[in-house]
Amino acid sequence: MNCDKPLTIRLPESELEILKAYCRQESRTQTEVIREHIRNLKKKIKTHIDD
Repeated sequence: MNCDKPLTIRLPESELEILKAYCRQESRTQTEVIREHIRNLKKKIKTHIDD
């Protein structure tokens, strides 16, 4: 069973182009990059959220 939840975001064209360029450079998907950055945010939360 897939427990992933969809997320829709709006970005200015300039930020979307940055994301696309980074993904091409690293040969990664936008989903992979965004998930990694969200996981890194967990380290910055004072009260950690359980996995």
